[in-house]
Amino acid sequence: MAGVVIVGAGQAGYQCAESLRLEGYEGEITLVGDEPLIPYQRPPLSKDYLLGKTDAERIQYRPMAFYEQSPITLLLDISAVAINVDANSLELSNGQTLTYDALILATGARVRKLSIKGADLDGLCYLRTLKDVDDIGDRLKSARHVMVVGAGFIGLEFAAVASKLGKSVQVLEAMDRVMARVVEPELSQFFTQLHQSHGVEIISNAQALELMGEGGRVSGVKTADGQLRQADLMVAGIGVVPNLELAELAGLSCGNGISVNEFGQTSIGNIFACGDCASYQHPFVAQAIRLESVQNAGDQARAVAAKIAGKDKPYDAVPWFWSDQYDVKLQMAGLTLGCDGHVVRGDIDSGSFSLLHFKGDRLRAVEAINQPRDYIVGRKLLERDLSPTKEQAMDSSFNLKSLLAK
Repeated sequence: MAGVVIVGAGQAGYQCAESLRLEGYEGEITLVGDEPLIPYQRPPLSKDYLLGKTDAERIQYRPMAFYEQSPITLLLDISAVAINVDANSLELSNGQTLTYDALILATGARVRKLSIKGADLDGLCYLRTLKDVDDIGDRLKSARHVMVVGAGFIGLEFAAVASKLGKSVQVLEAMDRVMARVVEPELSQFFTQLHQSHGVEIISNAQALELMGEGGRVSGVKTADGQLRQADLMVAGIGVVPNLELAELAGLSCGNGISVNEFGQTSIGNIFACGDCASYQHPFVAQAIRLESVQNAGDQARAVAAKIAGKDKPYDAVPWFWSDQYDVKLQMAGLTLGCDGHVVRGDIDSGSFSLLHFKGDRLRAVEAINQPRDYIVGRKLLERDLSPTKEQAMDSSFNLKSLLAK
């Protein structure tokens, strides 16, 4: 039998399975997932799902009938335990052993957990899976004081939802500004003011030292400045850790991710990796990076599937990301890594503007706030390696789309 075995039923794993069939692969496909649910989308969890605007069925990538008709075998609520490279086999947590012609590791990442006193108290939650979000949703019904630890995308998206639901919300951020690792100071200030305008308290340079509790439940957090802040629900969003253990035990080359080439191949030719767990020498920045995004997971998975199906389609897509907070949509294309300057296009105070990032005189990234046209055109420019001058970029009357005619 053999065929292709995929470990991980998230975005990358699902996309590999679907794309293998689209590329004409006719062999066996087995998708192994450690959750009991058929593959579903994670981005809506911290936004529309928590707000009740969508449900578990509507965030599924495909209904069960798709897997039955494809056909794709789903092995759910089961983990992969070990890879036998010499035997081309995979050992599962239920005692089953699968053989493979090609193995795809789409193992993703897990939440980074707080490692401070009191982190075992009930009421400290993490937001990653549907089960996590269902639990948080239940707790939100009775919560009054919500504390968010970490002001990245997930933390701020959840803070916006909790605020919309009428909760008192505080956000603790260890760095000096929100989303400091991913956006420029202008955007940090914009989003800080946005949250403050909705009653959310943003507390920067605030290191959580200890969680306080009453009766085994979280009641507050003590910060490095000595203050004790009240909370009856805490959600920590302090990043993720790639799931590399399976690959490392098998002797695959790993760094900040499982090392892969432009086709998703690891250091062992018939083992592939894609998505949040994979590190790739990305042509956009000419260095090995690990991207945590829907776009990366999907596009990298398509490249892996094509390679296994006998078609070389190297992964070279322009990265893109987004975040929805209140009525504001942040859309990003390209990577600011290595950029040495940026310009502002439009009026920040209007709530509709863009930041265009340059390396030398070449456009390398666009960050658009409620400005979908700049985002769409900017992404197309990046895909075709076209660039406005900085003067053109900051002139909102200049039609960036005109450059695409070249």
